[in-house]
Amino acid sequence: MPLRVAIVGSGPAGIYTAEALTKQSVDPVEVDVIERLPTPYGLVRYGVAPDHTSIKSIAGYLRRVLEQPGIRFLGGVELGRHVTVDDLSACYDAVVYCTGAMVDRRMNIPGEDLPGSVAATDFVNWYCGHPDVPADAFTLDSTEVAVIGVGNVAVDVVRILAKTAGELRSTDVPEEVLGALADSQVKAIHMIGRRGPEHAKFTLKELRELGELANADVSVRADEAGDSDVSALSRQIRGNVEVLRGWAARTPAGRPRRLDVRFWLRPVEIIGTDRVEGVRLERTALSDGKVVGTGVFETIPAGMVLRSVGYQSVPLPGVPFDERSATVPNTAGRIARGQYVAGWLKRGPTGVIGTNKSDAAETVRTLLADLAAEPAPPPAARLDDLLAERGVRPITYTEWLSIEAAEAERARSLGRGERVKLVGLAAMLAACGREQAPA
Repeated sequence: MPLRVAIVGSGPAGIYTAEALTKQSVDPVEVDVIERLPTPYGLVRYGVAPDHTSIKSIAGYLRRVLEQPGIRFLGGVELGRHVTVDDLSACYDAVVYCTGAMVDRRMNIPGEDLPGSVAATDFVNWYCGHPDVPADAFTLDSTEVAVIGVGNVAVDVVRILAKTAGELRSTDVPEEVLGALADSQVKAIHMIGRRGPEHAKFTLKELRELGELANADVSVRADEAGDSDVSALSRQIRGNVEVLRGWAARTPAGRPRRLDVRFWLRPVEIIGTDRVEGVRLERTALSDGKVVGTGVFETIPAGMVLRSVGYQSVPLPGVPFDERSATVPNTAGRIARGQYVAGWLKRGPTGVIGTNKSDAAETVRTLLADLAAEPAPPPAARLDDLLAERGVRPITYTEWLSIEAAEAERARSLGRGERVKLVGLAAMLAACGREQAPA
């Protein structure tokens, strides 16, 4: 009888795990990739900025894995709602959890919950067409926006805010979102980091893209860019610092929007009564390698604050979780015999998309070694039967292809690029020929 494995989550970690199982197992293997959304690819579809088409092309590789014999995609099935950990354990020889890091870390400062203070994840999900975020979730009616954080996600967010709708027309941004971007009143964007340029987490390629914006002047304050010797820094960090210092010497060209990249500032309060009106910042410095406040404050006006200070995973029903590290405790991917984890849920939000491949391979080696050392009795049930009894009809891979086809047709009808994402679960299900979501 083939080895039967369930993978919960169809992002890069989940699909790389499916691929590793088919490559490493000497015995036949059947893999079910279980996903709560109707669509696969996770962060590649809903986290990569729409204008980064080279990164989004990874979806082609993931697609080829899902189309391998022995691998099934089961969309619209949610752990804790439609199935439990015990259900999966009864239906499979092993289960691997690969649900990633889905929420932003909080800053834990006064005013963080004011209207207009938003997790960058929600904003990214909005412009990427995630069905959890309505198309009308954001109205860009503020002239100034503060983005807290200086990582690649923050860079993506400010780049989308700085570009015109026309520049994004050829991408897969939903038409409804493109309309909101066209109506944007944003004139000034402030990207704020607690530390200095040499500590920023963005890559040199991402940073340089900001300097090439046609619609926005980019500025850095000379006193925040620093003047220390950078020769001892790594090539990547040295490149970042040199680019930022070059911007500090620029003369504004009078473009419609302005991007101020700020350093050595930490938010201490989001100011406002009924909604966000600004962010109060404290000047910082390093003391024994730690960021400390200096007691010098300034306030930046902003009608919206987007926090981008790191992702974290959330607990899964019935799966152990370490609240401090926001990961599932594991040993080389093993939670317990028959229960495994891979990706950001396993190690935290570190590395790039490709890092998940070696991470998944390690988990699969552990899983196969466990089963070889102590073979388990065949699973007592089948997930298909269990879901049928509960009236749950999963979204099939063929139905996902129908969603893809509908998005391509929408792009053709609008004269836009290769695809335009459908907005909302109802539109996706309609593309599958369904009238309502699975129960």
